[in-house]
Amino acid sequence: MLIVVSPAKTLDYESPLATRKHTEPAFLTEASTLVAQLQKLGPDDLSELMHISDKLGELNHARFANWHTPFTLKNARQALFAFKGDVYLGLKAEQFSAADLNFAQKHLRILSGLYGVLRPLDLMQAYRLEMGSSFKNSGGRNLYDFWGSKLTDSLNTELSAQSAKRRVIVNLASNEYFSAIKTQQLDAEVISPVFKDFASGQYRVLSFFAKKARGEMAAYIIRNRIKTPDRLRDFDVEGYRYSETDSSPTRPVFLRKQA
Repeated sequence: MLIVVSPAKTLDYESPLATRKHTEPAFLTEASTLVAQLQKLGPDDLSELMHISDKLGELNHARFANWHTPFTLKNARQALFAFKGDVYLGLKAEQFSAADLNFAQKHLRILSGLYGVLRPLDLMQAYRLEMGSSFKNSGGRNLYDFWGSKLTDSLNTELSAQSAKRRVIVNLASNEYFSAIKTQQLDAEVISPVFKDFASGQYRVLSFFAKKARGEMAAYIIRNRIKTPDRLRDFDVEGYRYSETDSSPTRPVFLRKQA
């Protein structure tokens, strides 16, 4: 079983690291190709491309200008500890034990517009490049064209190497990122949990809480060494409970009603 999550725009390259263990991204060559093309864009171009402020355009222009290999712990950071968005607030990777990190390295994957697929301990240098951005590149009109079937093939290869007979991907990524996966080519069952909170008289997906819950479920799977999707129904973190009446086999729904 593999857990798939999205990256985050907010990054942390300052806090202490929980481990010095690290690995190299599988698609570093492809990332280098993209960076070489991004380095041709000015700060204003990046601001327009990413719909960000001039200040952030300058920041990311400098990031791409300074991006270089080889990656080391002096110029890069493990992906699991570099991303700091809503999902990662729920994941709380800084609290993982060594055994948790080992399990995460085998079962957690982070989709990335620049790096393709990252394992938790893969080193990465700071960047911003959303998968859905309309960045024309040598591979086509956008990043979906650039990555093509590579990310799907990578997940299939990893699943085939696992001992479990039932191949499952737990999709905890956003639509923007999971759309980079060609689901019809996946040799796996895709389970996409949904998290809803009670608000304005009905249960609905509230973005911040749903993102955080995705991270909490990823952490729940990692800490409990879950390898079969049936056990996802037992998820009961932060008040969420499995709703059998609202769920389907591939879309388990978890509801929370705050006082």
